[in-house]
Amino acid sequence: MAKKEQGERIIASNRKARHDYEILDTFEAGMVLSGTEVKSLREGKASLVDGFGQFYRDELYIENVYIPEYLNGSWTNHAARRRRKLLLHRQELTKIERKITEAGLTIVPLSLYFKNGRAKIEIGVARGKKEYDKRHTLREKQDNREAQRMLRERNRGIREQ
Repeated sequence: MAKKEQGERIIASNRKARHDYEILDTFEAGMVLSGTEVKSLREGKASLVDGFGQFYRDELYIENVYIPEYLNGSWTNHAARRRRKLLLHRQELTKIERKITEAGLTIVPLSLYFKNGRAKIEIGVARGKKEYDKRHTLREKQDNREAQRMLRERNRGIREQ
């Protein structure tokens, strides 16, 4: 029997979502996957860029997440962009559903990883940013980087004297 993985191993992260959306709340969910999907994920291949979450009959599904077909699979291979059910507690589902009924909120996948041998996905309830908000965020990051650089240079100058 194979030894179980311990800890977390990130497969894919959605950096674009953190740029395009203001993340209000995050949740960790399990996913209902077929065998070939798990094998493909273990090879480290996936993309969350176009993914989004949607409710169908009081269940949360993630759509447009790209998990490529497993190369060594047979006719039982999975569809690359199929709808996948997320596994969450009922209280979490109602909390998410209540939040997204507000105008302008959506569910985006943030990262996909293995945790103790099980595939997990981190989803976020998010609000879309305007273009000027994105520029403002980039400007803040640049200013913080510049301030840290100046502090480092100043501290180096003090130590050398």
